[in-house]
Amino acid sequence: MPKAQKPPKPKPQQLLVEGKNDQHVIWALCEKYRVPETFSVEVPTDENGQGIEVLLEGLSDRLKAENLRTLGIVVDADRDLLARWQSLRYKLSTSGYQDIPETPPPEGWVYAPPDLPKVGVWLMPNNQLPGMLEDFVAHLIPSDDILCPKADGILQEIEQAGINCYSLVHHPKALIHTWLAWQETPGMPMGQAITARVLRHESAIAIAFLEWLKDLFNPALPTS
Repeated sequence: MPKAQKPPKPKPQQLLVEGKNDQHVIWALCEKYRVPETFSVEVPTDENGQGIEVLLEGLSDRLKAENLRTLGIVVDADRDLLARWQSLRYKLSTSGYQDIPETPPPEGWVYAPPDLPKVGVWLMPNNQLPGMLEDFVAHLIPSDDILCPKADGILQEIEQAGINCYSLVHHPKALIHTWLAWQETPGMPMGQAITARVLRHESAIAIAFLEWLKDLFNPALPTS
């Protein structure tokens, strides 16, 4: 009878995200910027699946792992940025973290207490506005693109007619996936579209995000 294999040991530096799309977008950006592979990008899962509730539920246990040095968290701000920040703030404070700002810093938050693992938080899209991963990715569409306004106009038209099947809060998801469906290779996933340069990794929001990642996981690297 074959021996049961032990689960892999958790990485000492981890970046937690809500889902596979977040994971692939971050992998693609890290590849473009040649970010050293000093951390893993992980999607927490349990019997209920994945998502923000699963991520928050397991956060305290993650922070207790013996070999953990650094934990980053990337989640959607959704409709209420401050409510999302407060939910993370509460979870971190119950794990012993103090001096957490009342509001998220525009450049993302990084904190290295002397007796606890280093932590960092980035709220999609930019730590200042409500939104989600797809709002962040929309900033990677070339500024002179002519299809995005047309896609947005069509979505607004069907929303005004009340024939949209998606919830209005998911307008950003509908927009980016409609726009991707109109490219030379229709329907590419967002991460693949970054790799293929359909989406531009040189945008200001992507550079700010990569600077936050570097500050969190590789602070010794020179500033780009």
